[in-house]
Amino acid sequence: MADSKGIDWDAARAKLSRLAAAHEEGASLSPEVASALLDERARELARPPRAELTPGSLREVVRFRAAGQRYALESRFVLEVVRSTEVVPLPGAPVVLRGLTLLHGAVLPVVELAPLFGRAPAQGSGPLLVVGAEGPELGIRAEEVEEVTLLSSQDLLPPPATLADEGLGLVSAADRDGTLLLDGAALLGDGRLMFDLSDEGVV
Repeated sequence: MADSKGIDWDAARAKLSRLAAAHEEGASLSPEVASALLDERARELARPPRAELTPGSLREVVRFRAAGQRYALESRFVLEVVRSTEVVPLPGAPVVLRGLTLLHGAVLPVVELAPLFGRAPAQGSGPLLVVGAEGPELGIRAEEVEEVTLLSSQDLLPPPATLADEGLGLVSAADRDGTLLLDGAALLGDGRLMFDLSDEGVV
């Protein structure tokens, strides 16, 4: 559970209420956002059927970049990519917690990966990877979502020895280009990313 000391929950609830009201009133998307959403859906529909994978040899991953580092996460953990969304910051929250957003009417914590690896979080905004095992659990803020591709176990190396202790349990391997392959189950089970917001009346 994240330490809620110092967080202005009243301000957060007020901002989230305004977001919820906009959704309920059917607030229209800007032409740019609507176009981006349509383009993303078109790309998803145009993707060729997933090839049959040989167990243990190939896995489908989503490659993305966050705070200057390239990551890959198995696509089965990535439920969707949101190109544009408003994130409500929470003053006093842990540095890993970027803020909260509304996804399909539900509150979703938005996190930064960099602090989990002992590095400073990135500034600015970017697309959001919605991740979870059976439903949305976290939004991971990225600078860029690069591609969905197949990754061969033969191309993988052990996690780099230079990896900070904070991130060792979150990385299962590394690609030859320096991409860190995240362990989706470990990421979702990391106590630093478990935020119980129900006691604060946010959800």
